[in-house]
Amino acid sequence: MADLLTSLSFAASGMQAQATRLRHVSENIANADTPGYRRKVISFDEEMDTGRVVAGDVTLDQTELQRIYAPGHPLADATGFYDGSNVDLVIEIADAREAQRSYDANLRIFDQARQMTQSLFDLLRR
Repeated sequence: MADLLTSLSFAASGMQAQATRLRHVSENIANADTPGYRRKVISFDEEMDTGRVVAGDVTLDQTELQRIYAPGHPLADATGFYDGSNVDLVIEIADAREAQRSYDANLRIFDQARQMTQSLFDLLRR
């Protein structure tokens, strides 16, 4: 019984971590056109005592900001350039898809463990 509850806990922690990741990917996509915006990257950590996955620290991607030539833009410097964001929509969409698939896999594990627990309770009632 403890193993089934542990599986539920692991799957729930994975779903929560992927939901957090998806939230940050969504923020990146929403701010792709915001001047000076740096892409947020999240790491995953393992809790040493339980082995569960948790969302770690959020860091800002330090790659170069895209330089955009638009002399009429209010943020443009004397040369007509301003700093855009470093968000690449292709990468963000791929990250979103990966997070969604990982979430779905954890959800299937959670549902399977729940069904097994329910079957165990049904057998014990007989």
